[in-house]
Amino acid sequence: MGLFKRNPFGHILFIKKWLIRILGAMTHRRYRGFNDLQIDGSEIIKSLPDTNVLFISNHQTYFADVVAMFHVFNASLSGRQDNIKNIGYLWQPKMNIYYVAAKETMQAGLLPRILAYVGAITVERTWRSKGVDVTEKRDVNPNDTENIRIALEDGWVITFPQGTTKSFKPVRKGTAHIIKQHKPIVIPIVIDGFRRSFDKKGLRMKKKNILQSFIIKEPLEIDYENDTIEEIVEKVEYAIEQHPSFLKVIPAEELKVQEELNEMRRWSYKASENEN
Repeated sequence: MGLFKRNPFGHILFIKKWLIRILGAMTHRRYRGFNDLQIDGSEIIKSLPDTNVLFISNHQTYFADVVAMFHVFNASLSGRQDNIKNIGYLWQPKMNIYYVAAKETMQAGLLPRILAYVGAITVERTWRSKGVDVTEKRDVNPNDTENIRIALEDGWVITFPQGTTKSFKPVRKGTAHIIKQHKPIVIPIVIDGFRRSFDKKGLRMKKKNILQSFIIKEPLEIDYENDTIEEIVEKVEYAIEQHPSFLKVIPAEELKVQEELNEMRRWSYKASENEN
């Protein structure tokens, strides 16, 4: 790699590599140490082609979700199955991983701007501005969709098709249009525990000893020519377990038990700290 070689978005790869190494080393214990990231299905990652892969996932924090994905993807490519032990996998990270993020989020401070350099494809949200839903939706910026196309041609793209960290919100049709137009391999990911572990931005640890889950599913079966946008949206909702029907199969009692279990883990962790 030449010292000043750039990716299609003008980012110097040498700088990007070192940012991934440094940020990865700083965040590793958030998923293996303070908390326990349980991974399932990572063998799928190593079998994927180098380009035109779209990862779709539910969303729980602004940054912790995607940072975990960088860890899991690179660990998987280095031969680790369902674990992120030994951060040596960060020494030669995959350089063509990108993620879709709101432009206003990535411009809100120095750290988000640094994280953006690692691989953000910033887009202007048409339905939301400054944390508030807008009644008059703006037109999609054609540069945003063009940048996603460029990123898919160059490598892998991570997107959170609900466009929000709130659970069971509708999947945006823009993701379905991208799938239908560019025909990527679509890999669903379902995460949990991040909302309980981190603050909303995913920068500050909120609780320790939380079980975080990270499930990678088989590629989504899509008929790119014949499936309608609505059908693709529904497939995505089911794949990332955010379809409204999932609310009916998770009883309120079960949700309460999960929260109580997390509370017990938190107090158990504090007790062990005091003993030490």
